[in-house]
Amino acid sequence: MPRFLTALCAALLLVAGCSSVDPAVYRSEKPALDLYRYFDGTVDAWGHFADRSGTVVKRFKVEIRGRVENGALVLDEAFRYSDGTASRRVWTITRSADGGYRGTAADVVGEAQGVVSGNALHWAYVLALEVDGTTWNLEVDDWMYLQDAQVMLNKSVMRKFGFRVGEVILAFRRRG
Repeated sequence: MPRFLTALCAALLLVAGCSSVDPAVYRSEKPALDLYRYFDGTVDAWGHFADRSGTVVKRFKVEIRGRVENGALVLDEAFRYSDGTASRRVWTITRSADGGYRGTAADVVGEAQGVVSGNALHWAYVLALEVDGTTWNLEVDDWMYLQDAQVMLNKSVMRKFGFRVGEVILAFRRRG
């Protein structure tokens, strides 16, 4: 087999190996996640962004004020970064007819698609992220795992053209 075809086959196998875990593997995990119930109220989160080499390049704290409004979950997220900057994202999340979730935000391209299974939420979406004056559309593979009634952990892997560019790690704590 010519080298080009061998390299192409290896690349296709590598990309196929990057597919996400099936959320159904978490269906029996407890406590069961009720997304609307968990985020209805105020949730604090602490996290960081690490580049593709694993170096933490930005730390942040988020205050999330959630409310259920007209059948939708609205999450107003206020970010405060370690470099003194701040930003805001407002998610609007709805349950879809198939039992999944759809979400929109100003910096999300199109709609986020999500599914809850057991204690886990899996989101997939494209995030428009400003980097040095240029907008990068990053594919986000986002997983949240409910630990108990107050604590949830989150890991988001970001890719561009199929290549990993970084990850976000977050710990959520529900107030009250």
